[in-house]
Amino acid sequence: MRDELAAQTAALGDNDEIRAILEEVCQITQMGFAAVARVTDSRWIVCQVLDKIEFGLNPGDELDLKTTICDEIRQSGEAVIIDHVGDDPSWRTHHTPMLYGFESYVSIPVTLDNGRFFGTLCAIDPQPRALSAPATISRMKRLALAVADILSSS
Repeated sequence: MRDELAAQTAALGDNDEIRAILEEVCQITQMGFAAVARVTDSRWIVCQVLDKIEFGLNPGDELDLKTTICDEIRQSGEAVIIDHVGDDPSWRTHHTPMLYGFESYVSIPVTLDNGRFFGTLCAIDPQPRALSAPATISRMKRLALAVADILSSS
């Protein structure tokens, strides 16, 4: 691992409840990659991951923050849900889906009990997925709250 923050982030995610939440995210969304990411003003670090599409990230790994949509979520505090990048005029030319090759994306902010933004609960897939149904969004928000509760008590 690169440094102490990456090691701490991976240690926080070494939790069976978080792994179970990521399994549920993949079941709900039918997506092949789900992760909890720690997002700061300068870094994006994997806290925990479930990778069925061989995206290639492990806990403690990093992406360049500016190549992620999570940086925009950190700034806005709002979830981003994309059913089909290729059909979405707002996202089809965005650098992140083009760089990483995904067609569907969901990312929900994870805010700790003390009100501090920790990062995101996110999922990607190379295939379009139906994600924007209110029931799906509601379940994802509940799972992000569960992640926040786990991380807040760590």
